[in-house]
Amino acid sequence: MTQGERVREVRKALGLTLEKFGDKIGMKKNSVSQIENGKNNVTDANIKAICREFNVDYIWLTTGDGEMFVDSDDDFIEKIDRIMAGESDIRKNAIKALVNASTEDIEALDRLIDLYLQAKNEKD
Repeated sequence: MTQGERVREVRKALGLTLEKFGDKIGMKKNSVSQIENGKNNVTDANIKAICREFNVDYIWLTTGDGEMFVDSDDDFIEKIDRIMAGESDIRKNAIKALVNASTEDIEALDRLIDLYLQAKNEKD
């Protein structure tokens, strides 16, 4: 299945017309139709807009792997609570914090862990 066909699958799964789908992502219905029919390629900006606006999984839209839609953050947090049932709130909150952390936060944490490991190795 092509990217254009996957765009059509998203639109149909949401029950949207070409016009309503296009309006949500800043495109004319003719442009959406041309993408779906393979006459035009899906741009990176189009892909990002579709993923953002409709909670479509980026990997699925670009490669076809995985599921069409991503879980909402609320669903994901609920899954963490279920998976970690019986664990302390501290552990649950640590995982939730990582889920909600920005790329910059994760990079800062990575640098801190590297510094910690470096200091530990020097001690040993």
